[in-house]
Amino acid sequence: MTKDPTTMHSPSVFPHATSCDPQRSRRDFLWKTGGGFAGLALSAMLQRESHAESNSLSHGAGGVVKVLHHPPKATRVVQLFMGGAASHLDLFDHKPALEKHHGEASDFGEHVEAFQNGLGPWMKSPFKFSEYGKCGKMISEAVAPLGDCVDDMAFVHNLIGKTGVHSQATYLQATGFQDPGFPGMGAWISYGLGSLTDNLPTFVVLPDHRGFASNGPKNWSSAFLPTHTQGTAIFPQRENPIEDLLPRSDFITRASDQDGRTLLNNLNRDYQQQRPDDSRLEARIRSYELAAKMQLSAPEALDLSGEPDHIMKMYGLDTQGKTYPEEINVPEEIEYFGRKCLIARRLLERGVRFVQIWSGNDNSFPRRNWDSHEDIERDHKPLAYGMAVGAAAMIKDLKQRGLLNETIVLWTTEFGRMPSTQGSKGRDHNPYVFSNWLCGGGIRGGVTHGPSDEWGYKPLDRLNPTQVYDIHATILHQLGVDHERLTVRHNGIDRRLTDVHGQVIKDLVA
Repeated sequence: MTKDPTTMHSPSVFPHATSCDPQRSRRDFLWKTGGGFAGLALSAMLQRESHAESNSLSHGAGGVVKVLHHPPKATRVVQLFMGGAASHLDLFDHKPALEKHHGEASDFGEHVEAFQNGLGPWMKSPFKFSEYGKCGKMISEAVAPLGDCVDDMAFVHNLIGKTGVHSQATYLQATGFQDPGFPGMGAWISYGLGSLTDNLPTFVVLPDHRGFASNGPKNWSSAFLPTHTQGTAIFPQRENPIEDLLPRSDFITRASDQDGRTLLNNLNRDYQQQRPDDSRLEARIRSYELAAKMQLSAPEALDLSGEPDHIMKMYGLDTQGKTYPEEINVPEEIEYFGRKCLIARRLLERGVRFVQIWSGNDNSFPRRNWDSHEDIERDHKPLAYGMAVGAAAMIKDLKQRGLLNETIVLWTTEFGRMPSTQGSKGRDHNPYVFSNWLCGGGIRGGVTHGPSDEWGYKPLDRLNPTQVYDIHATILHQLGVDHERLTVRHNGIDRRLTDVHGQVIKDLVA
């Protein structure tokens, strides 16, 4: 492995150490002499000064990759994660063979290890497929709103996983490893590239409003990276969208709140100087600093009242406040997913670098996720249509604002579903092949990479599948980062997002 001295070492708490004392930084000096937020302001000025002095491949502030490895095509990422395993066969990967042989006994030509008992007859999709766009991409009626965007989208239909277990498969797609204890993709990007804004987190997560998917916050943790790189969870539909951001007691004033933070920061700074090699307290101090700024910036970013009516309608938010039936339904999914997509756009344009949007919570009954063992049509249609309205609106909105060309949108799930039936209407897990799509950020539009076989059971070319490492490598490449050079030594191993794998998918790179 080629080592790059700018990225191979563990993160330095004080990257601008003075020659007389390598453990003391300009920021530390300013804190001690300027005190509190005055020192912070001077430190921010030094960061901007350093940024202005760097060359055209520089970017953001605070990342360990001081000079990008090659010219970037993108600066931001939105990841749409369908928790529970969305069916490629019923959304984006049209299979005429299933329509022709629907109801016949399934014959895979090999032994199949099913997750439960999903080896019934071949089952066609309950949704009609139609051509969309100049590229003629076939997608189902369940995601028809995305038909307007297919010429900007690149589909990957030969993605493979390693397991049919939700938790492990979700880890693999979210962190690059199927075991716990590894940073999320957004944390790696936050660590490598740093922040584009002083007022909002670098990595924001918008979970499903009903709860977390498999693994919960571990999917966006920082693990062995600095703590400040972890995702900040925001629940837009809650009265208190960001936990512990604002004081809730009426006896706390803005002035007393600020005085308390200043005192904490000064105490923490004095304590931290005695332990300069421990990054945890530095991360906590940075969190307090960011929280102070977010008290002003976050409520504004989450406030949709200033959005024009036509934008609200495009995102499906023109019927807010409506009551919904207890059963899963299309209007409810449109509103909740559309709100997260609109907030994602607002966060991106305000400098958030990585936004992760989740659809579906863990093991809910009745189904409120994509794990459609019992009834594909009942469960997938509301989730899929709601997702498609919000995602299509976000793509169009980013495009009309000139932001799509620098923002990668990635749609993924933990694995696919079987072409044979489980029961009479459901589908079992299929880790052997599934689909992703990407758009924006220099990704070629209107293309399809790597077909699955005629049944949608495995890749057509079984010797050359696409893996999540390739998706991650491609995204880092578009951000100007060589995935093999963004590493951190942990427990004696040079760890990276792509483990020891990954190739840039050149067919997708414009």
